[in-house]
Amino acid sequence: MKKAEIAEFYRRLAERIPAPETELNYTNDFTLLVAVVLSAQATDAGVNVATRELFRLADTPEKMLALGEDGLKQHIKTIGLFNMKAKNVIALSRILVDLHGGQVPRTREELQALPGVGRKTANVVLNVAHGAETFPVDTHVFRVANRTGLAAGRNELEVELKLERTTPPPWRNIAHHLLILHGRYVCKARKPECWRCVVVDLCRYKPKTPPPGDGEVKPPSAPSSRTRRSPRTPLAPRS
Repeated sequence: MKKAEIAEFYRRLAERIPAPETELNYTNDFTLLVAVVLSAQATDAGVNVATRELFRLADTPEKMLALGEDGLKQHIKTIGLFNMKAKNVIALSRILVDLHGGQVPRTREELQALPGVGRKTANVVLNVAHGAETFPVDTHVFRVANRTGLAAGRNELEVELKLERTTPPPWRNIAHHLLILHGRYVCKARKPECWRCVVVDLCRYKPKTPPPGDGEVKPPSAPSSRTRRSPRTPLAPRS
C-alpha cells in the first residue's frame, strides 16, 4: 500500500474501534505478562476464564511461587499446553523475584530472557503496560497484514519490521490492537466478512467474500467495548 492508503487504512479502523485494547483480563504488569504467556495457542476468552480465580490468589511473583506448579496447573488445565506453561510461569516468577525485585522488566531483551517469553509476548507487555510503540504479530496481525497488503511478509518478524517502518502516527501505539480486533471479528481466517469491512476498497484480497443470505449488505460493526481490570487507560488515536 502507498503511504496515503496506509494512513487511511488505520484511520478507518480507529474510527470503527475508537478505543482498542487487549481482550485479556489483567490487574497489573505481572498478571498481564502471565496472561500473555498463557495465551499462546489459546483463545483470550479461554485464558480469561482460567485466570479469573488464579489472579485473585496469585497476582504477584511471590504469590505465584507460593501457589506452586501443581497448584497453578489446577487453574490452567483447560488451556492448551498447560503443563509447559505452568513450568514457565513458575520459572519466570522465580527469576522476577531473584533478579528483578519482583518487578516485570521494561526492556525487550530482559523480557525475552524469561522462560516462555518470546518476541511477541515481550512486545505485547511493552505496548500494553508501558505504551511503547511495538508491533506484536500474532496470527490475526500476520493474516490481516498479508491478506490486505498492508505489510506483507514471509514470517512474523518481517511483518513486524514492515509495520514498524510504515505505520504512521498517531496510530503507532494502537496499530496491533486495531489489526488483531479487525482480524478476530471481520477479516476472519476461513471466511473474511468483506461486506462488513470498512477498508474493503483498500484491501488487496481477491475475490472479496460476498454477503450471506439474500445479499443484503450489513453495516460494519465493532466488537463491544469491555472494561479491563487494568490500572492504565488504553491509548486512543488523536485526530
